[in-house]
Amino acid sequence: MPKLILIKHASPQQEAGVSSHDWKLSPAGREKAASLAERLRPHAPAVVYSSDEPKAVETAEIVAAALGVPHEVADDLHEHDRSNVPQMPTREFISSMALFFKKPAELVLGRETAEQARQRIRRAIDEIVSRDSTRDVAIVTHGTVLALYLAQVIGGDPFDLWRRMGLPSYVVVDASAKRVVESVERVE
Repeated sequence: MPKLILIKHASPQQEAGVSSHDWKLSPAGREKAASLAERLRPHAPAVVYSSDEPKAVETAEIVAAALGVPHEVADDLHEHDRSNVPQMPTREFISSMALFFKKPAELVLGRETAEQARQRIRRAIDEIVSRDSTRDVAIVTHGTVLALYLAQVIGGDPFDLWRRMGLPSYVVVDASAKRVVESVERVE
């Protein structure tokens, strides 16, 4: 059975006044991406896909290079669109995210609802799995959309999943049975 390895990118270098969409990996994030590659080696993905956001691209490039496999940027794997949301204090952001997950059909934060983001990421991942149906694939994406996807596919509370995912983290899913094979909440 092909495996789907779903990865939350490594830690970015936060920059005031720069959209989180444009953040690159921090030095520590690059180190953890290398550790992530070694953790993923036994799963032997044939290809590593990523969103077009720099932190996801860099994570995927480090993993792909270490594993000797290609990296491809794929459409619609980006994070929930919060491009119109200014940086906010952590407590306020977490409260906003709790409401975002609690009211998936309402536009609570950003430019898309939780339901719109979930449908987008589901289509993107399903397209990759359909195209690569005989190979194990890894996908580097983002915490919010990953939590939305996993909650629908394998169950669980998306807010709780979102809160538990570290930078980086990953879940290995049997792509056919939609069953979790391995889950690592934080790669050190």
